[in-house]
Amino acid sequence: MFVHLVLIKLKPGVTRSDPRVAAWQAVFNELPKKIGGILRWENGWNARERPGSYDFGLNSAFATREDLEAFGPHPAHQEMVVRMREIADWVMCDYEVGEWITD
Repeated sequence: MFVHLVLIKLKPGVTRSDPRVAAWQAVFNELPKKIGGILRWENGWNARERPGSYDFGLNSAFATREDLEAFGPHPAHQEMVVRMREIADWVMCDYEVGEWITD
């Protein structure tokens, strides 16, 4: 399984109530319905305000590297990225998960 982790920071002057944020989030929330291969799609707004924290997080998973690779250039994803560039900056990490550690 491949995890796609994204942390999003709203640009200065952009708040959660900005209409562009609502428009971006509507497109963002539709991605699992439009793009195949997504096994997990959990996300949400930061629940604690602390220095250096990000505003929004996404933790998603894909069964195969091919599914993850197809996600990035997908037109629905690219539409979301264009909207997100207007309102936010982000960092991401893609990693492979083997077995879960339970101890």
